[in-house]
Amino acid sequence: MAEKDDTKWEQISGGESVPQGQRFEVRTDLALERREDFEEKAEQVSGVSLKEWQKKDSGVKLTRVEILNEAGERAMGKAIGTYITLEAGQMAKKDKDYHSQVCSELAEQLRLLARASKKEVRRILAVGLGNPSVTPDSLGPRVLGNLNVTRHLELEYGKGFLKERGLISISGIVPGVMAQTGMETAEIVRGIISQTKPDLMIAIDALAARSVRRLGTTIQLTDTGIHPGSGVGNHRRGLTRESLGIPVLAVGVPTVVGAAAIVQDTVRAMVQALEKGGATKGMGKYLESLEEDEQYRLIRELLEPEFGPLYVTPPDIDETVKSISFTISEAIHQAFLS
Repeated sequence: MAEKDDTKWEQISGGESVPQGQRFEVRTDLALERREDFEEKAEQVSGVSLKEWQKKDSGVKLTRVEILNEAGERAMGKAIGTYITLEAGQMAKKDKDYHSQVCSELAEQLRLLARASKKEVRRILAVGLGNPSVTPDSLGPRVLGNLNVTRHLELEYGKGFLKERGLISISGIVPGVMAQTGMETAEIVRGIISQTKPDLMIAIDALAARSVRRLGTTIQLTDTGIHPGSGVGNHRRGLTRESLGIPVLAVGVPTVVGAAAIVQDTVRAMVQALEKGGATKGMGKYLESLEEDEQYRLIRELLEPEFGPLYVTPPDIDETVKSISFTISEAIHQAFLS
């Protein structure tokens, strides 16, 4: 990855290792949140590199987590590869200038990861994962709805049409979910790849986060592919370079968070409030004495028998997904069609 422009960005951390510790499995699709779990521990793990930058004018934060070997893979619970996270707190708001900045940075990171695949990219397959009928899960299909596909122009006007105009071939598919099609997404995509022979696949999906503050404000980009539905416990065949035979970039935005994680954050805030009060000081000491993983385990044991593995999404998720879908589709246009 090229070094960031110091006139716009300042590096706020960087190194070759992050802390490690035994932890209870918290459902999150974000490598950044896995890294934050380690940050709260005192031990160290090799095989994971971390760098962070903050954009000076907009406050947009860029985090690059690289899992370098099997030790890092085991510690993080994520595949070896690069995970880039853009944190943009105002992304859910209607601010064209702000979205333009996020879009430009996402386009740059897409270009960098595409180049890192060491393969000339002339044909791209975009895959919009998720269920268009379920708002929090509709990000992928909405991005595809905004995307300018070009492959049909080459079919209609000849193979030289796109090259003469400096364009590349982009095709797209919304494969739906297994309950609608009776087929695994990987089965559908493999069939398309065998016919269209793209050089690169970009998969767009809604993710699950550990923290409420990540919802609709964070974009994760990775070169490791994706496992549809893994964030909410639906384990499907992965869409990866190993399974599909071509490089796979995955772009995701968290739109849901587990109820147990919300309760844990609430308990933490309540403990802090109790300890600050004179009359209530000491009341939260038992919960405070528990490790974070123990707190989370206790909360899940209490919640899930009663409510099941409940997931929560913001009330304005429809507008949020709509806005972010335009940002992602425009970033793909900037990265490969301009």
